[in-house]
Amino acid sequence: MNKFRTLGLSGLRVSSIGLGCMGMSHAYGKPADKDDMIRLIADAVEMGYTFFDTAEIYGTPQEPHHNELLLGEALQPYRDRVVISSKFGLTFDNPEGAGPHPLIPDSTPEAIRKAVEGSLRRLKTDRIDLYFQHRIDPNVAPEEVAATMGDLIREGKILHWGISEANEDYLRRAHAVCPVAAVQNRYSMMARWYESLFSVLNELGIGFVAFSPLANGFLTGGYDSSSKFDPQTDYRATMPQFQKDSYEQNRELMSLIENIAEQKHATLSQISLAWMLNKESWIVPIPGTRHLYRLKENIGATDINLTKEELKAIDDKLDSMPMSQVFGGSKIISPPKAK
Repeated sequence: MNKFRTLGLSGLRVSSIGLGCMGMSHAYGKPADKDDMIRLIADAVEMGYTFFDTAEIYGTPQEPHHNELLLGEALQPYRDRVVISSKFGLTFDNPEGAGPHPLIPDSTPEAIRKAVEGSLRRLKTDRIDLYFQHRIDPNVAPEEVAATMGDLIREGKILHWGISEANEDYLRRAHAVCPVAAVQNRYSMMARWYESLFSVLNELGIGFVAFSPLANGFLTGGYDSSSKFDPQTDYRATMPQFQKDSYEQNRELMSLIENIAEQKHATLSQISLAWMLNKESWIVPIPGTRHLYRLKENIGATDINLTKEELKAIDDKLDSMPMSQVFGGSKIISPPKAK
């Protein structure tokens, strides 16, 4: 399988597996050691990763922009060799509290311009290669968001734009104003609700960046009913797939992946990633990790071939087998009304 992919018709070429960097700073326990993560990101570049994903809200109560600051420092020596994606349009309703935090959308042109300037500064760069609207703002029309993106592209502050958790109507309306390079939606063997969008992406020539491709790590097979997570800093403490009874509910799913992994001489993670890589040439998963061995393991998924017949057999089984609920994202709430 090719080690690089182009996101739809955008011309934006990225490594077939990207690196989601959120977990280095946010949602999976306390932030990892900064120097360790800088070394890990350098290792990723040398290994062939060229696509690094972050967002302005991936941080801590003490440093809300922790992840962008980390990437800005870590990727500066390699800036012309890598593609950086970041995101705008969200704030936390209660950043001091335990997560997952409800999220407040704001995609007004003023908020977008403030966000992009902050991200450019923290990322130590003069352009963001791919800039995602983090979640749809129900109070701002997609045409208005797209027009602002077009302005930022003309100004050279961003090169391409995308939408996270996009739906068909919003995507079509936005794309008609300023072409969308990619959507970034949740996707895994446990979260397949956006497959209905694939025909639209194919029609419009838009790439698909799959976040949480391993169901927040569940599909690695590295956890069991005795696994514990800190409820103050680790979102997995409340995710449905990590609750005690969920391991039994997902036994058939894990057995399926284990059997395919044995046949293909691969790991569970590699099968989960290869399953989506082999579906469409414009799908790019961005699993996150803090560990060098996982970086090596994940990129190895590009060497695994699954035929259309094998993919259909897997999907047929996924359609019919029992499995637990899976984390579907933090709650979106309306901004407080001005007094």
